[in-house]
Amino acid sequence: MSQFHTLTISNIHRETDKCVTITFDVPEHLKNDYNFKAGQYITLKTNIDGQEVRRDYSLCSSPSSRKLTVAVKEVENGTFSKLANHNLKEGDTLDVAKPQGRFIFEPKNNVSRTIVAFAAGSGITPILSIIQTALNEEPNSNFVLVYGNKTLNDTIFLNQLLELQHQFKDRLHIQFLYSQSQEDNALFGRIEKSTVNLIVKNRYKDVAIDAFYLCGPEAMINTVKEVLLENNIDENSIYFELFTASTQTSSLDVAEGDTEITITVDDETETFTMSQKQTVLEAALKQDLDAPYSCQGGVCSSCIARITDGKALMRQNNILTDAEVAEGLVLTCQAHPTTPTLVVDYDDV
Repeated sequence: MSQFHTLTISNIHRETDKCVTITFDVPEHLKNDYNFKAGQYITLKTNIDGQEVRRDYSLCSSPSSRKLTVAVKEVENGTFSKLANHNLKEGDTLDVAKPQGRFIFEPKNNVSRTIVAFAAGSGITPILSIIQTALNEEPNSNFVLVYGNKTLNDTIFLNQLLELQHQFKDRLHIQFLYSQSQEDNALFGRIEKSTVNLIVKNRYKDVAIDAFYLCGPEAMINTVKEVLLENNIDENSIYFELFTASTQTSSLDVAEGDTEITITVDDETETFTMSQKQTVLEAALKQDLDAPYSCQGGVCSSCIARITDGKALMRQNNILTDAEVAEGLVLTCQAHPTTPTLVVDYDDV
């Protein structure tokens, strides 16, 4: 179901002191498997100290480049990110799942529109893919990027963005922000309410903005989205991607009972009994089913499945819309059964 293939690293490039980009060599017979849309991510799998580790990383290359490239920023106490930044080298192999994700941009070459993106830190990764796609495949469209970092040296893809700005000087407009240094032509501070209002109420108040793409820490995304809604921006035109799950505990009251669950994955169906204190994903993995997953924190969309009979409640949901939940889709890493029987289909999504 997860459809991993072992790919060889063809290039590793250091972007900042704490970030590298990794490009994979995709054999000709797998090229179609790794076609992707701007904004999507791939799951990387490897073993570290005898433990299987899976991590999601957004693709920073554009689909038209035919390159499969991700950026990995080293995080404090990180497991895979430390390996990637200090130990991986060209010629090494990793298991790589097919591209997926719902934070996507699909170009239309016959339109003329303005797109705005707010990114902070490594949140620039999928945004860079979207920027390149929009500029190259929508020749009549404009792009506005608001990009926040601590310092100039922390700015991932700085040179690439400046090159794109030079190449598309009439169509790409970038506002940098730095929270720990004063820089020319940049704002001091973080992306906050005043930053959003500067864009929608001041600089581009007379411009019809067709879509907003937000990527970065949850607090930033929530702030930007709230201010956009206050400015009467249509919620359907706001797209966001979280990189980390909320640390808030859910108040979901999990039952003490058991559920007879039937799970279909990769055209194979198995029925067994699980505790309602378990999530559907936990139960599936304990049963040695090849259910797809990655973050297990309700942030990625890897573990989505459809409930065709019975009910389950999610502790957290940052991915699915109300309409999708109403039609039976769940994040199985967050879903606890609430009925005596439950039928879950990973293939029907």
